[in-house]
Amino acid sequence: MYSFTAPTDAGKAEIWRELRGAAVALTEGEPDTVANMANLAALIWQFVPRLNWAGFYRVIDGELVLGPFVGKPACIRIAIGAGVCGTAAQSGATQLVADVHAFPGHIACDAESASELVVPVLRDGVVIAVIDLDSPEVARFDAEDAAGLEALARVISPRI
Repeated sequence: MYSFTAPTDAGKAEIWRELRGAAVALTEGEPDTVANMANLAALIWQFVPRLNWAGFYRVIDGELVLGPFVGKPACIRIAIGAGVCGTAAQSGATQLVADVHAFPGHIACDAESASELVVPVLRDGVVIAVIDLDSPEVARFDAEDAAGLEALARVISPRI
């Protein structure tokens, strides 16, 4: 049994640090990538407040394909370069979007999403997936969230 508790009185840096530690413990020794992504999506949902979607898109045959997530049903396939997730996959760079409605080519899987943070997961310099966080709040995410999610992506990359 796993029991992880998100700190409620800590700052963002501490929350992201605790989340990374829980992610490492949760995925330790588990070779199944889908199981690990499913547990990681649930863990992110538990630790990061004010989300309406948290999950993975995997790079398969040159496009992004929906992976494990928590939230409403989502777009199943996204072209590399399309929308916030596709842009992150194409560029290999984090996309921190304060207002998704102002992002050219935004793909609205959930009309309630107002801001988005997408971090590519790299293995040997190649994007293998993206972690996508959506919030119903405009400007929900900041540079500290981006740094925290990037650090998480680095430690879980070999496990997904």
